[in-house]
Amino acid sequence: MSALGVEDGRAKRPGSSVGTSSSGSGACRQLWAGFVETAERFPDRPALLADGQTLSYAELADLARRIGATLQTRSDAAGPPLTAVFAYRTPAAFAGVLGSLMAGHGYVPLNRTFPPARSRIMLEQAGCRSLIVDRDSLVQLEEVLAGTAAPMLVLVPELEDVTDLRAAWPTHTILGAADLASAATWTEPEARPDAVAYLLFTSGSTGIPKGVMVAHRNVRAFLDYVLERYEITEQDRMSQMFDMTFDLSIFDMFAAWERGAWLCCPPKKALMNPSGFIKEMELTVWFSVPSTAVFIKRLRALRPGAFPSLRLSLFCGEPLPLSVAAAWDEAAPNSVVENIYGPTELTIACTYYRWDAVRSPAEAKIGIVPIGEPFPGMRSLIVDQQLNEVAPGQHGELLMTGPQMTLGYWKDADKTAGAFITPGGRSEVYYRTGDRVRRPMPGEPMTHLGRMDSQIKLRGHRVELGEVEAAVRDACGRDGVVAVPWPVTENGYEGIEVFVEADPLDAVALRSDIADRLPDYMVPRRFHFLDRVPLNVNGKFDRKALVASLASEPSAE
Repeated sequence: MSALGVEDGRAKRPGSSVGTSSSGSGACRQLWAGFVETAERFPDRPALLADGQTLSYAELADLARRIGATLQTRSDAAGPPLTAVFAYRTPAAFAGVLGSLMAGHGYVPLNRTFPPARSRIMLEQAGCRSLIVDRDSLVQLEEVLAGTAAPMLVLVPELEDVTDLRAAWPTHTILGAADLASAATWTEPEARPDAVAYLLFTSGSTGIPKGVMVAHRNVRAFLDYVLERYEITEQDRMSQMFDMTFDLSIFDMFAAWERGAWLCCPPKKALMNPSGFIKEMELTVWFSVPSTAVFIKRLRALRPGAFPSLRLSLFCGEPLPLSVAAAWDEAAPNSVVENIYGPTELTIACTYYRWDAVRSPAEAKIGIVPIGEPFPGMRSLIVDQQLNEVAPGQHGELLMTGPQMTLGYWKDADKTAGAFITPGGRSEVYYRTGDRVRRPMPGEPMTHLGRMDSQIKLRGHRVELGEVEAAVRDACGRDGVVAVPWPVTENGYEGIEVFVEADPLDAVALRSDIADRLPDYMVPRRFHFLDRVPLNVNGKFDRKALVASLASEPSAE
């Protein structure tokens, strides 16, 4: 497996159909191709709501073509075919993604809610020579570009006059809206299946972000299946709850644009009232992390019949509590509810489980909805510590392979070799997910039991934190529950502390209830009641922030 996987993406007009090519390792429909075709079919339909603006397919296509054509004629051929998009929930952000792809580049999403130093590391690691910036991200540009040796091409499509910016950064080429090339000059780039569609940086164990290379063929395998499974049409209005640095955003954008749906990106205020946004926009397709549904339920907005417009509700990114799935099913009576699962290295999602109010409660383990079965073409293998397959009914680490398995880690052959392995007696490369699952018995769904590293050593005992969380959820009737091991000892951990998203409860009574359910060593030391459990940039419960809050306490109890 290549540790780099990047090919020259210079623009050419191939003789095949839009977004495909018979050259290289086989034909592959490119990620941008569906959008271009849709813009020709439905030019006047709304394509995007972002930052209070609605753009039609024709308007978004025009801006994307201008950005793509500019990158094709102005990009430094010495750099890799990657363009960074430093923009946040604006039309420029979405047009920047499309324009990068239409130039034949992969895109590298940056986020101004990250510390500028982290964005600079990502930019340096990717080696990008072109950058698309929206107006509100300009305030961080100096810090992000600090120390950049190579000249950059910087596009600011929201500004007509960039004279001041050129004076501030004379070593870089700064282009505003008036400087962008004509949309008519854009040419289709050559389609190569293994060309990087996007390079997504995730947290690395060393503190340095690691870049996951996702090829066009990986995304195509995902999209081709979900578009048919979920029957997306031009009549749909789809949510866009994810930042572009979270790969779940790919489904929202390209499933919508492939079929002519309206992508609805909520403004910042609406993120604090997502149920109101669903109703106001009359959304038909909803996709979020379960934490968002937990938040809506705590606001008492997840009432029966609350969301009649929804026909499809998807959850991914973290375990989906049984009680939340049941409440959402009642709140969206016309909607199918599915729990999908997949790490970035397996391209967005690779297993699915459809909720059934009668069957699902019995199939759930530790109060969590199953992750179901693999997408067509994807294959699972559940192994023990020696990478031997476990027997049905036993648990182990989930390994997966198939067309959605990505190219590996950017410029890191060692890390790629450690995560993408060939188990003994097998000929295929599998990705090690680090997730603990139960191998199903015949006719059963696959169930997720937590991360491999969520099984901790506590005073000589092995403990699954997910089991503690399930007991607390059941005892207190709250869904937002996070258990963390604390404090650290030489031999593991001394105890467990639990954070509950709720008004203060009777901790003594709660501990007594849990003591009737769990062994003494698993009973939490303390409970912390919060108005809202902190979330990370992807909207998931932020376990690192919770541990940091414990570490910052003046003294431990």
